[in-house]
Amino acid sequence: MSDSPSEEEGGQVIPITAARSYEPDDLAKLLAFVRRRITGEYEVDEFGYDAELTDKVMLELIRPLYRHWFRVRTVGLEHVPGDSGALVVANHSGTLPVDALMLQVALHDEAHRQLRLLGADLVYRLPLLGHLSRKTGHTLACRDDADRLLRKGELVGVFPEGFKGVGKPFAERYKLQRFGRGGFVASAIRAGVPILPVAIVGAEEIYPKIGDLKTLARVLGLPYLPITPLFPWLGPLGLVPLPSKWMIEFGEPIRTDSYDPASADDPMLVFELTDHVREVVQQMLNELRLRRGHAFF
Repeated sequence: MSDSPSEEEGGQVIPITAARSYEPDDLAKLLAFVRRRITGEYEVDEFGYDAELTDKVMLELIRPLYRHWFRVRTVGLEHVPGDSGALVVANHSGTLPVDALMLQVALHDEAHRQLRLLGADLVYRLPLLGHLSRKTGHTLACRDDADRLLRKGELVGVFPEGFKGVGKPFAERYKLQRFGRGGFVASAIRAGVPILPVAIVGAEEIYPKIGDLKTLARVLGLPYLPITPLFPWLGPLGLVPLPSKWMIEFGEPIRTDSYDPASADDPMLVFELTDHVREVVQQMLNELRLRRGHAFF
């Protein structure tokens, strides 16, 4: 009897190592991908979104963080629309916007939907980052782009806290900052799509912000330059995120189709709905944080 493990298939014993070997056409697929990239034989949409590059390169690079470093768990996936538009509204935190990437992986891998994030002006003023953001399906946070994407049936993601949320000190973790002027709510009303509240727990612990190099940040044109327990003391090593345990919850959609599209211009209505969404996300955060338990184990 052979010492090597084996499996039976169709009455024939096959070594496990052979049964799980790479497909012979893997190299051919890789070469075909490289050829398409070189010759420009690939498609991008009107916003610059490159689906092939996103799926085969970008998400593959960040998926190990999602699965093995942060060990992300998702809750409430049944609330994510299968093929229609919705506005995904989430809390923002973590000093660096890693939460946006993890949310994109969660929706792609678990709900089979592509997230089209709306980013701040600063993102698109940085040549490399702005280019990669558009390639991976994201665009500038403006009314026209948001409305067009929602009417196309896309999942459009926003972080209404902006830099106030992602750059807040560790002492204020999981406390939502102000939700801007409610432009995201107006876009949802105009398109008649639901607002999907999302709570992300785990990002607050990856880079605990204990200080801010404000003068240097102003010189560099950045909203903040954080001091953490590891950065800048350990140099580049200080940029390695701590392996916190993450949970992402998708809440029950908040419908907007009962409103007349013209009511998107009513500032009082927009303010009240914005405040309601914020309260829902904050309550979800409070409960999800308790469900997660210890931040690292």
